[in-house]
This record gives sequence, C-alpha cells and structure tokens, in this order.
Amino acid sequence: MRHVRMASFLCSLVVLAVTFPAIAGVNSAENPQKVSPDAQKCLDCHESTTPGIIEQWQKSRHAGAKVDCYSCHRANPGDPAAFDHYGQRIAVIVTPKYCARCHARETKEFQASHHADAAKFIGSLDNVLGEIVEGSPAAINGCMQCHGSTVAYRGEGKFDPATWPNSGIGRINPDGSKGTCAACHGRHAFSSAQARQPENCGKCHMGPDHPQIEIYTESKHGIQFRANIAKMNLDAKSWVVAKDYYSAPTCATCHISATSSQPVNHDVGQRISWTLRPAVSIKLDNWEKKREAMKDVCANCHATGWVENFYKQYDLTVDLYNEKFAKPARAIMDKLYADGKLTRTPFDEKIEWTFYELWHHEGRRARMGTAMMGPDFTQWHGFYEVSKHFYNEFLPEAEQVEPGVTKNFLSADWHRWKAGLKPEELKHILDFYQQRYKQ
Repeated sequence: MRHVRMASFLCSLVVLAVTFPAIAGVNSAENPQKVSPDAQKCLDCHESTTPGIIEQWQKSRHAGAKVDCYSCHRANPGDPAAFDHYGQRIAVIVTPKYCARCHARETKEFQASHHADAAKFIGSLDNVLGEIVEGSPAAINGCMQCHGSTVAYRGEGKFDPATWPNSGIGRINPDGSKGTCAACHGRHAFSSAQARQPENCGKCHMGPDHPQIEIYTESKHGIQFRANIAKMNLDAKSWVVAKDYYSAPTCATCHISATSSQPVNHDVGQRISWTLRPAVSIKLDNWEKKREAMKDVCANCHATGWVENFYKQYDLTVDLYNEKFAKPARAIMDKLYADGKLTRTPFDEKIEWTFYELWHHEGRRARMGTAMMGPDFTQWHGFYEVSKHFYNEFLPEAEQVEPGVTKNFLSADWHRWKAGLKPEELKHILDFYQQRYKQ
C-alpha cells in the first residue's frame, strides 16, 4: 500500500510539473517557463507562505494569459504605497490604475460609476449612525467593508488597521484611484463566473435597507436561475444573453452584461432610470435613454407589451410612494426643523429615527421590491410597513412635537380613509371578509 501511495504521489508531481512547469522548475523547449523571473521569485516564497492564493491564480485566466504576480504587483512610479520587497518594488494594493494596464476601457467605465463613488457615504446619515451613534469599529467592519474606506499607508508595506483590510467597492486608494475590481472579481482568481453570480452582488446589496439579493431570490428570475444554474454557462468568455445562455438573468445580466446590441459596461447605472435610494425617488439624468437600455435586456425574454406594462406598474408604484407618503413626510420634517421644533443634530429625537426608517428601510424595500418583481417585499416588507409606521408612528409623533403640523399635508384623497370610509365601502369590505373567512 505504501508503494502504491508513493507511486501516486510521484505521478502527481509529474502532472504538476507538466501543468505548471515554471513552478515545478521545469524549463525546456517543450515546456517553456510560464512566468517571468521576477514572478518566479514571488512563487518560490508564496507557494509555502500563502498557497491558497497561488492555487487561485494557477487556475485563473490570468495564469493562462501569462499575467503573473509581478505583472499586477509591479509598482507604478510614484505610487505612495509601494515598498521594496526582496529586491522588487511592490504594490500591496492592486488598484484600478494597475488593472488599467490591460483593462483600460473597463477601468474608465467603472471610475465613472456610482460604485466608484460609494465611499462618499461618509457624509451621509448612514455614516453618522455608524461612526457616532453606533461607534467607529462598527463602521470600519460594517459600512466601510461595502462602501470602502480611505486607505492610509504607514510605510514598509504596512497600513492603518482602521482603514485596511478593505474591499469596499468605492475604496479610496493611496494612489488616488477609486474602488477595487476585486470587490466583484475576487482575487486572485479574478473570475468572470463569480462576478456573474447574484450572490456576488448580495455581499452588499442585502438587508433591511437594500435587500436586492433577497428580492431577487424571491422573484421569478431568481427561481429560474437556481433551477437552471448548470445551464447558465457562467464560465464562458462570451456571455451574451439569448446567445450564450437562455435560462435566466442574474444581476449582471440586467445591469452590466452584454446583449446582442449592447456591450458589457462596468458602469452599473447605465440602465437605471429611477433612483430609489433617497427619501423621495427621482428620475435620473438621461433616464429615457437608460430605460431603453434596460428594455433592450428585457426584450430578450419578454414581449414588448409585457415590458411596457411592467414599467407602467413600476412607475405607478413609485409615484404612489412619493406622493402618498414620502413627500408629505419630508415636508412635515422640513417644517418641524424650520419652526425650530427639532434640533439639527441627527437622531437625537425619536421622530428622526421613525422618518429615517420610513424611507431608508421600509420605503426602499417597497420601491426595490417593485423594481425587481419581488411581491412580498413590495407588500408586506414594503408598503404595509410604510403605511403602518406613517399613520401610527410618524404622524402621531409629529403632532406631539408640533400640534396641527400634519393637517395641511393630509388633505389629498390618498388619506381620506382616515376620516372614515363611506357606508357602502365599509359594507363591501365587511361582506367580503365574512364570506371569505366565515366570521
């Protein structure tokens, strides 16, 4: 048995030498060295110190294209975070400027995207909660791991632990570039298949305030994907919907991947017509063009009438949220501030928390559920929560702060039911309930 194991081990070494001759030390006419001498120095050490990343790289397209360790980590002139490492000038952080050596178009598109600006949340209410109300470590390990930190370099390959490690998609790098390609194309495999998986986006797009991954999983799109994942051709170099795969869309399909008439685009906002993040939704600049780009994706699987009617439903739902809840609530808060009834310190009064969750949590879920066809997130996790807290918490709290403040904002027909339904309306509801539930 020992001889069998030894023979098996020797066979494995032969296979390794044939597959990765540079790493195995083989260098002949039949097996030319696949990495540069500088990269071989990296491999000689890191095979034993960090074997996991070597394995990832060996199986990557980069390795097949002879893009080795030194190809990526060779420091750019003037990079403030570079250091001398065993005779080589190395950058620990491979920033978008480094990726642009080969991927100039993709880098340019990404740098123009909302993803690249994600670290701007530092001036937002979210960051006030993380940094001040909750505490800085919560922001470092929570908020900044998605949004990105401003990475501070301490010299000799060392970084400020308050800012690094960090793979936030809007990370501000020491060389001035924004973001990290590894947020989606995880190092050191840099896999396209990973970037195409919905779970890849779900690292950040989840939870009470932006549950896109949960909505997608609930939706027909997510159900189709899971049922047909083996047919999705995720590893293919070409990945054009309705050409290279047919079964389902992922996040990437709709937002950045190619169609027969659109190329891949690393600016995730190019097909989004509404912004659903703020208290009141607004249509973005060039929204018509962006919507047509998204409709082009939809048209690969859906008829024109289906797509048009979906967008009518979507617009009506966003308008409902805006007009019935968001605009009145925003106006009431503005009046309370203007009248000096609230301080300008965020979150020091209960109604500020109520209003924040109304739009930032419940209101987003309602809007995003509609956008991505997740009915439970539109209804029970969305508009039900919005309605319950608007009528039973926000309005009473506003009246407590300033009596009469809500009166002028609730005259629209949206709120007529609060004064009492008409007898015939009430009878219709009660009769239906009794018939359905026999009570």
